[in-house]
Amino acid sequence: MSEDHSPAGLARGLTNYGDRDFARYLRLSMARSMGYSEALLNKPVVGIASTYSEFNNCHRNVPELVAAVKRGVLAAGGLPLEFPTISLGEVFLNPTSLFFRNLMSMDTEEMIRGQPMDAVVLVGGCDKTVPAQLMGAVSAGLPTVQLVTGPMMTGRWRGERLGACTDCRRFWAKYRSGEIDNATIGEVEGNLATTTGTCAVMGTASTMASIAEALGILLPGTAAIPAVHADRLRAAEASGAAALALARAGITIRDIITEKSIENAIRVLLAIGGSTNGIVHLTAIAGRAGVDIDLKRLNELSDTTPVLVDLKPTGPYYMEDLHAAGGIGAVLRELKPLLHLDCMTVAGETLGERLAPAPAFVDRTVVKPLDAPLQPQGGLVALFGSLAPRGAILKRAAADPALFEREGRAVVFTSLEDLAARIDDPDLDVAPDDFLVLQNAGPRSASGMPESGYLPIPQKLARQGVKDMVRISDARMSGTAYGTIVLHVAPDAASGGPLGLVRNGDRIRLSVKAGTIDLLVDADELARRRRDQPPARPAPQRGYARLYYREVLQADQGCDFDFLRPVPVGE
Repeated sequence: MSEDHSPAGLARGLTNYGDRDFARYLRLSMARSMGYSEALLNKPVVGIASTYSEFNNCHRNVPELVAAVKRGVLAAGGLPLEFPTISLGEVFLNPTSLFFRNLMSMDTEEMIRGQPMDAVVLVGGCDKTVPAQLMGAVSAGLPTVQLVTGPMMTGRWRGERLGACTDCRRFWAKYRSGEIDNATIGEVEGNLATTTGTCAVMGTASTMASIAEALGILLPGTAAIPAVHADRLRAAEASGAAALALARAGITIRDIITEKSIENAIRVLLAIGGSTNGIVHLTAIAGRAGVDIDLKRLNELSDTTPVLVDLKPTGPYYMEDLHAAGGIGAVLRELKPLLHLDCMTVAGETLGERLAPAPAFVDRTVVKPLDAPLQPQGGLVALFGSLAPRGAILKRAAADPALFEREGRAVVFTSLEDLAARIDDPDLDVAPDDFLVLQNAGPRSASGMPESGYLPIPQKLARQGVKDMVRISDARMSGTAYGTIVLHVAPDAASGGPLGLVRNGDRIRLSVKAGTIDLLVDADELARRRRDQPPARPAPQRGYARLYYREVLQADQGCDFDFLRPVPVGE
């Protein structure tokens, strides 16, 4: 904790004119032009990072949330000051929102660092927004509270309950296989996302909200509150008051996001059957705090952390059901014997103190007890082998166990463009037992590691009733997706990893039990292929794309930029 607990308000970080008194005098004179009273201008300041954008449907409720945060700050005796940052609307960005996550983290960090605030409330929700905000805030180091926009409520269509976006993929698969027609898919499109908020399932946004609560950086009980629920506004008001309390107590984000709280968050990620994106983002957040996440340690935790939550894409329920069932608090109480209970939270109490009271109610159809879990092991597993020397990730909670111990023939797509051109070709040489392999979709590829790892089942197989196949890539997968899909293969193909050396007809062996994935091609042949590889694509010539290409790390390091991680002592 910091030594001086006295908030400095608008006197913090004065603009450098070579005269501190003049700088304060000038700042206050400009602040008066905004109509604030002298009394308010002398209060401690809570900054509010607003991510409202009309290119971000998940954030439609951000202005209302910001207003509620301001109420909380004012009621607690502080001055709330809202400021904008980049907003990342998952489906509105090209090439992919991950490409811009690190840029948003830089924006967030520098605006927190550069503006006079004693604490900050981060308001966001969409997939890459929360990790970007937490990455930036960890680097800035102030007292911090995360507030999420909350999940959508589900809709109804022809008597069926629908929610973005697992149901999006389910109906699209039906459309591709010819089960439903154009008119029907159009009807479904209009009923999948019917309120503001993030995806209604345990996708990446919900996973990150859950992780944030497990880290202790989100107020207890607030991860799963639906975006349209009045409790979401009450959570916002309480977040404003909590941020000011943290500032007065001198408790910063670095007191909360620690090696122990990160391990707690991994446990929750595994127990909720969370998105594979969650491990990439949590690794990046941890890296900013100087904590490395070892994928071998992930496997150790996964072996001892059962899946407890029965939400889509692995189960029948939605985030609104988790909220009604007891929320992440119910999950944490079940995991209590496995958690570090001495971790501090933004509520000003330890995790153990938070979990001490018995829950009023837990719906066991949604949150299973620790001694009767849905699955005995965690939702994610890391794989290593000659195809993935630095690791790959499989979401086994969303996969078909019948495909876990398998050897198959590779059907290779060299790029996203190649995939789009050939996947539905009726002459494609592919069988249900083959392994679909996508190259050049990783962090250093031209596509920037999109959520394209969910390769579609070739149309001619889909029409035969094939629902799942082993699919392998250096890309990511949406947390709303499902299937036996190996992702984040590192190093990626564009960096010269073995994935780029796979050719049609090669044999690949997958063993989830052993945690391995191997390319069954001898070393001499791989060396020949490497010599014959075409040269790597040239670096982009300018701007952020050039910076990204030069600095992005591999998936096992969270795809952060190397220069944004802490500099080791002595360097």
